[in-house]
Amino acid sequence: MALRMWASSTANALKLSTNPKSPLLVSPAFSLSRCFSTVLEGFKYASSHEWVKHEGSVATIGITDHAQDHLGEVVFVELPEAGKSVTGGDSFGAVESVKATSDINSPISGEVIEVNSKLSETPGLINSSPYEDGWMIKVKPSNPSELESLLGPKEYTKFCEEEDASH
Repeated sequence: MALRMWASSTANALKLSTNPKSPLLVSPAFSLSRCFSTVLEGFKYASSHEWVKHEGSVATIGITDHAQDHLGEVVFVELPEAGKSVTGGDSFGAVESVKATSDINSPISGEVIEVNSKLSETPGLINSSPYEDGWMIKVKPSNPSELESLLGPKEYTKFCEEEDASH
């Protein structure tokens, strides 16, 4: 089990995928690697370790590679239904791993327009592909200016390094 998790983390850090249609294989985004955790350009990050990718009128939300690495193997995910509202900073669901159960906070406010139904059958997608197949919800932001208060990739990397050093 530990070897599989190490291999998954290493594959994420090296941006390797078995999915030939993976956007990271076709045109890899610049990323910052911190140990084996990957932080991608073009994303915003919350200090509670969720990420947001804002494209047009939709924001996709998930947990970061750093978060999944600390959680360990994810075995269950609880997510809201489409049509529900989420509020920036408030919990919208939970992730249960072999180590612990953790709330998932929404980095921004808005209406949930889509939920990643694959996670109910295969919650481990959060471990193997936190920024692609392991996304959690898609939201129509009610206040897009909330994105400005989130961390950029360099700030999030520094935040994680400082947080890890204090433990």
